Amino acid sequence: MVRSVLIALLLVAYGPLLTAEPSDVYSFDNESEEQRFHNLISELRCPKCQNQNIADSNAPISKDMREEAYQMMSTGASDDEVVNAMVARFGEFVRYKPQVESRTLLLWATPVIVVLIGLLIVASIVIRARRNNDSDSGLTNDERERASRILSGDGSERSS
Repeated sequence: MVRSVLIALLLVAYGPLLTAEPSDVYSFDNESEEQRFHNLISELRCPKCQNQNIADSNAPISKDMREEAYQMMSTGASDDEVVNAMVARFGEFVRYKPQVESRTLLLWATPVIVVLIGLLIVASIVIRARRNNDSDSGLTNDERERASRILSGDGSERSS
């Protein structure tokens, strides 16, 4: 009885370790190569997770992408070659910072366009408000005098 309880406790305690996948372990020749690898996988987006880079993602596709990046780097590929290979395989989506091209121009220009439209709206409101303040009320001198008498409570209003 005690033995079966002890085995059950051990399975509960070490069960997650038995089913856990080993983490990616890569060996590098120097610290700069390791840093280059980490920078590179931090700049690539996981196609499955969509808002997570492949460095932080546990998705199988991210693991494959990390492995491919490591293999390409170990054969002497540059960062651009690795990124271009990933883009060719998964599409432009894997880049966190898409390049400025004719097809992404609207993506890059939209914030500028929105700010300019906002500035035009604010400028037109300010100009309109100044015009309304500068313009006269449109009353003649007689009408102003009549309005003053009415407001002061003077009942001697003459009829026109």
